[in-house]
Amino acid sequence: MAKKRLLTGDRPTGKLHLGHYVGSLKNRVALQDEYECFFIIADLHTLTTKPTKDDIAQLRHNIFEIVLDYLAAGIDPEKSTIFVQSAIHQTYELNLIFEMLVTLPRLTRLPSIKDMARAAQMDDEAIPFGLVGYPVLQAVDILLPRAHIVPVGKDNEAHVEITREIARRFNRMYGKVFPLPKALIGEVPTLIGIYGKAKMSKSLNNAIFLSDDEETINRKVRQMHTDPTRIRPDIPADPDKPTNVVFRYHDIFNPNKEEVEELKERYRKGKVGDVEVKRKLARALNEFLEPIRERRAKYAQNPKLVEEILVEGIRRMRAEAAETMGLVHEAMGMYGVELGRRLEEETPPSPIEA
Repeated sequence: MAKKRLLTGDRPTGKLHLGHYVGSLKNRVALQDEYECFFIIADLHTLTTKPTKDDIAQLRHNIFEIVLDYLAAGIDPEKSTIFVQSAIHQTYELNLIFEMLVTLPRLTRLPSIKDMARAAQMDDEAIPFGLVGYPVLQAVDILLPRAHIVPVGKDNEAHVEITREIARRFNRMYGKVFPLPKALIGEVPTLIGIYGKAKMSKSLNNAIFLSDDEETINRKVRQMHTDPTRIRPDIPADPDKPTNVVFRYHDIFNPNKEEVEELKERYRKGKVGDVEVKRKLARALNEFLEPIRERRAKYAQNPKLVEEILVEGIRRMRAEAAETMGLVHEAMGMYGVELGRRLEEETPPSPIEA
């Protein structure tokens, strides 16, 4: 029996961080053997908030960095298809078709659109049409390979629901072409940033990156928040408060659960200081990231290999996209598409025959 398909990916706006790992990347690595996996580097999505020539020029570097993070985290290009969104020309065509299957009020109800606009320092008047249509383009990304599962962070779950609505409407209007994909939320749906005020984000400068070296990790952990009401280490406090970022990270990243429980018990009794708690977290994070850093350094020495992985992934995805669009054209039966196909199939006359 054929494997079900999985799609997820990232915008190439910079290196990946721990929030990406726990929210989606960990699931991707674990599911490579169970699903036929497609991992998209969604460079077209960056144009919604970073459309300048300089922004576009930066994409080449950012794409390279993301592929390094994928490989370092354990994604195997022999098992999974890694590709760049803008290289798949069927994306543009299916996006236009899907735009006809969803209403503007439905899209504008999504809080994530305004969140993205605020992060890009846009007011309502400056929001481009493409940003409002961001979930439609995401639906294209998911449905072009006809994916069944979409590992996402909690903030993108609503976008998968819009994808289901679009797929359901297309199937009802024209014939069953698309599966109804399901969101797969990671064990840690949203990872709080190191300052405890918002989710981890590159743009908010509150992230720990998968590529951060040991000293950078140590410095960032020292900046983390614990309990602001605890001004001395001998004051008892609750380590499980949501605002206590250090212990939340211990729960997620420190595999030594006995050590974590012992620290919590001493914290409740006022018998441990923040310095020790943070030092042990920094050690745990560095132990977690060290094999990732080692693999990343190895792949970074071979940029040609990274490009070859992308080229092969694009080749695979183009074949899947062509098959999907063949099904779409057959289901819709548009006369112009039929004429265009006939034109493409014509054999041009030889110079002698002409």
